Amino acid sequence: MSTLRNKVQLIGNLGNAPEIINLESGKKLAKFSLATNENYKNAQGEKQTETQWHNLVAWNKTAELIEKYVEKGREIAIEGKLTSRSYEDKDGNKRYVTEVIVSELLLLGNK
Repeated sequence: MSTLRNKVQLIGNLGNAPEIINLESGKKLAKFSLATNENYKNAQGEKQTETQWHNLVAWNKTAELIEKYVEKGREIAIEGKLTSRSYEDKDGNKRYVTEVIVSELLLLGNK
């Protein structure tokens, strides 16, 4: 059960082209957003779609796969873990970010 403590699985479409960053250490980083949709009916019986946006980060080999095969609009499935961090913006305000660190990637369908 300990492997289920922090596990995220998502299927969705990329909102933008991934941002690929090559670090001085030689590591590769991919940052991108994923949209997931949930369909439901409202009180009047009308079909509604709610879209959630998720910030994703991938490192090294996974980032290389993303750079090579993943583009805006592509449907993918990912597995990873949820992380939170904070930083100060250029105005000195503290900002909080929640991201999914991708460990597994599966390419689905077409663009």
